[in-house]
Amino acid sequence: MKGKEEETTRLNMEGIGDVFFIKNHTSRYLRISMKPFQGVRVTVPVFVSMNSAKQFVEEKRAWIIRHAKNMTEKEKNATIFRPGVFFRTRDHILYLHMHDEKSIKIIIKSGGIHVFYPSFAQVEDQRIQCAIRKGITEAWRIEAAKYLPLRVKELASAHGFSFERLSFRNNKSRWGSCSRDNNISLHIQLMRLPQHLADYIILHELAHTVHKNHGKDFWQLLDKITGNARKLDKEMNGYRLEIW
Repeated sequence: MKGKEEETTRLNMEGIGDVFFIKNHTSRYLRISMKPFQGVRVTVPVFVSMNSAKQFVEEKRAWIIRHAKNMTEKEKNATIFRPGVFFRTRDHILYLHMHDEKSIKIIIKSGGIHVFYPSFAQVEDQRIQCAIRKGITEAWRIEAAKYLPLRVKELASAHGFSFERLSFRNNKSRWGSCSRDNNISLHIQLMRLPQHLADYIILHELAHTVHKNHGKDFWQLLDKITGNARKLDKEMNGYRLEIW
């Protein structure tokens, strides 16, 4: 059986700011939490009155003030996508839309990453920001599948390399890898690199089909096919896999 929808009430409390009181039909106790861009959220059982919930917040005032500074620091250092701020991948532009539904929807079509979020919510809400990042990541995945296989084949052919399988991933470990069996794996975020650096990563992994380590012979080969491997490798230090 489908559960009843939660009812949210926002109140501005002096010295604290906005507090979101969320009536929950399954909760048995009052609970309070603070997360970046979500503010103070209080889960309220249906049998607890709003006056009792507000008194509960007053009792937690010292805790709220103590944690507010930490939340502010986290918000300041976070990557936040807002309406009116232009962002694009290679083939897609990000569009943020408010709608009257309570759900968050992601639609990728016709060169757009369309994220729809509830009109009553703040775009900085962590759930909305996660949906935006998910949409951007999916756009990179689509673009990687479209462009990278051809580019890997072009560079392999131009420099006399051969490889077995090509796959894509999205993790926080490395830009690419080459297995013992010459299977190459590339990170989908190569799509946000300048073309010469994306080519460098591809050539780096193709060079590993010949030399499996990072010894002298490997760097000599990579120098030969890139022109200046050490310089390009140093330039890659300006890019992080973890961008959020």
